[in-house]
Amino acid sequence: SRAASRARCSASTRSSPSPSPATTSPAPCSRGSSPPSIRAISLADNELSGYIPPAVASCSSLLSLNLSSNRLAGPIPDGIWSLPSLRSLDLSGNSLSGSVPGGFPRSSSLRALDLSRNLFAGGIPADVGEAALLKSLDLGRNFFTGGLPDSLRRLTALRFLGAGSNALAGEVPAWIGEMWSLERLDLSGNRFAGVIPDDIAKCKNLLEADLSRNALTGELPWWVFGLPLQRVSVAGNKLEGWVKVPGDAALALHVLDLSSNAFSGGIPPQITAFAGLQFLNLSSNSISGQLPAGIGGMRLLEVLDVSANTLTGSVPPEIGGAVALRVLRMGDNSLTGRIPAQIGSCSSLVALDLSHNDITGPIPSTLGNLTSLQAVDLSQNKLNGTLPVELSNLPSLHIFDVSHNLLSGNLPNSRFFDNIPDYFLSDNSGLCSSRKNNSCGAVMPKPIVLNPNSSSNPLSQSTPSSPSSKHHKKIILSVSTLIAIAGGAAIAIGVITVTVLNRRVRSAASHPKPAIALSDDYLSQSPENDASSGKLVMFGKGSPEFSTGGHALLNKDCELGRGGFGAVYKTVLRDGQPVAIKKLTVSSLVKSKDDFERQVKVLSKMRHHNIVTLRGFYWTSSLQLLIYDYLPGGNLHKHLHECTEENTLSWMERFDIIIGVARGLMHLHQHGVVHYNLKSSNVLLDSNGEPRVGDYGLASLLPMLDRYVLSSKIQSALGYMAPEFACKTVKITEKCDVYGFGVLALEILTGRRPVEYLEDDVVVLCDLVRSALEEGRLEDCMDPRLCGEFAMEEAIPIIKLGLVCTSQVPSNRPDMGEVLSILEVVRSPQDSPGDEMV
Repeated sequence: SRAASRARCSASTRSSPSPSPATTSPAPCSRGSSPPSIRAISLADNELSGYIPPAVASCSSLLSLNLSSNRLAGPIPDGIWSLPSLRSLDLSGNSLSGSVPGGFPRSSSLRALDLSRNLFAGGIPADVGEAALLKSLDLGRNFFTGGLPDSLRRLTALRFLGAGSNALAGEVPAWIGEMWSLERLDLSGNRFAGVIPDDIAKCKNLLEADLSRNALTGELPWWVFGLPLQRVSVAGNKLEGWVKVPGDAALALHVLDLSSNAFSGGIPPQITAFAGLQFLNLSSNSISGQLPAGIGGMRLLEVLDVSANTLTGSVPPEIGGAVALRVLRMGDNSLTGRIPAQIGSCSSLVALDLSHNDITGPIPSTLGNLTSLQAVDLSQNKLNGTLPVELSNLPSLHIFDVSHNLLSGNLPNSRFFDNIPDYFLSDNSGLCSSRKNNSCGAVMPKPIVLNPNSSSNPLSQSTPSSPSSKHHKKIILSVSTLIAIAGGAAIAIGVITVTVLNRRVRSAASHPKPAIALSDDYLSQSPENDASSGKLVMFGKGSPEFSTGGHALLNKDCELGRGGFGAVYKTVLRDGQPVAIKKLTVSSLVKSKDDFERQVKVLSKMRHHNIVTLRGFYWTSSLQLLIYDYLPGGNLHKHLHECTEENTLSWMERFDIIIGVARGLMHLHQHGVVHYNLKSSNVLLDSNGEPRVGDYGLASLLPMLDRYVLSSKIQSALGYMAPEFACKTVKITEKCDVYGFGVLALEILTGRRPVEYLEDDVVVLCDLVRSALEEGRLEDCMDPRLCGEFAMEEAIPIIKLGLVCTSQVPSNRPDMGEVLSILEVVRSPQDSPGDEMV
């Protein structure tokens, strides 16, 4: 199962037995005592765990049961399909596993069944079609294999069939056309092959059809334009031939995604007659000819993507008529001519990509009218002239890439252009860059990289790689570079301070200290009764005693790991719950007792599905312990860098982890907590493989220190540290976490460490990936253990997002709310056709 795959790298000492059904969940309807008035139960969107109790099958009067979005595990109880009155069952968004039992009776009252987003495997029950009254059936995002069972053809009342993101195979059955009432069909992300059957045209009420990311062949079926369809996606297949739009086509389409196929010929001009079209994606095909001028008449069009084709001609001036356009992508074609000034009329434009063409002339000053613009890529063209001063009017700009052109002159005067990264401007010999001309203002230094093999742990800066080079680049730290950096006054002060602190720690270690073993009695003493005793505080429920006895609390055999702030040990509470105890090794730097306690209580309120819960703390003047939930799945670092190829994380698992970490960080930031120390070893996996962010906010427990001292305490976060750690005048904010998240996302996708030390070189992951992006070889960066199970159209936006997050200027990085929105668009682009940024 997916959860088992994620946990294979965990040490055996970290595993915990599965909870038994009898001890984890109460029986809601025990036989003979079921209240006849209970007709609906909804416990959705909580943190329920354990199994679904078998006794639920005795709730004979139950009409509706909703247990969605919890942490339930195990199988579906036998007999649940036989509940005579059950009409709606929603178990989605849990970790239920095993095969879905059969036994659907013909007398079933079920109208809606949602089993999506679980860990179910095996085949879809062969008799599911016996529940003839079903109107909605969602089996998506599981691990179902085999084909669609023939019994489904009897569901003539079914309006929604969802089976996307599974491992179903075979041909798309023609009998789908017998499901007369079907309105929404989702078979995306499977292994279906063969041609798309014409019989689907018999579904006269079909509004949405998603057959994307399969291995379908043949031509685009005629019914795509012959039914009153509103949303159609066949992206990521092997379809070919011309895209033919009949003259009598139904004009109801809102979303049309034909990307990543082998379609050829020109864009049919009839497509501009779809006045209601909001999303049109024809990218990554072999489409030729010119973009129809009538595209400007599509007043509702929000996303137009024709990139990675063989289009010729110029960008039509009529494009200015598409006033609702938010995303325009025409990169990687053979376009010529100039960028029309009329593009400045697209007042809603957020993202513009005209890169990798042969466009000439200047950049029109009308781009300065597009105040919503966030991302612009005009690289790899033949643009000349200067950058218009009107570009300084763009307040939301995050990306402005004009590299590899013929531009010259000064940059516009704005905060963004004063700090623009070099790689956005490279290979424009006459263009003034702040990195090349002292008159252009200062920029942020490169990320801090600490060499663990050096006895002095010098702070060093990596030099930017040349974007125009076509060879594999490595960041080499020479002796002269280290000397120059070490000679800086600020660096020297930091090193001296670190040295003094280290001597203090060694001096303290040389004196006899009381044993760290603690007795249960000592832990449970009250500070009011004994001023010299420690104070143990547990938040919420939980016994303040430890079943192993104090002698085992900090036992070396129970150590789980060590970090910049201390070592972590595993122990067990009296109630049988395992916990992780972090012993802070910065006692001499900790705030006063009152300040420490106040800050710990703030951190204890950070309760979220993707954050490790702080259960309590223990305080004495010489010993501070933090008590956390224990996560049996181990840390992400082990899964990325210490697992075998057979046990590596899958693409879906990695994507889920990236989104989960983003959600956890956004929650911290919403409550004013900066993590400071985000890295893969501080991302833990629970028993279901869900990510949880740990070690958050620990720097807030320390007094205000010199920036370099703080850096030394978290020097294990190699490559994750934002460049502002090296600048005393720049405030440390949530944008430091955004930088670390960007590095972490790249680490998850590539499987490479943020910093890799070779014999004479240091390779920085961000620079390596950035160079690969500029050279068009991102595929080479992806973790080879994924073995092609991912789609590059999903990976590329995440990589670009990671690079934007690692911008050297904090204000150029998005906040975590924006990051999460982008990730959710990448995960489900059909749900938010106009919200893409990168």
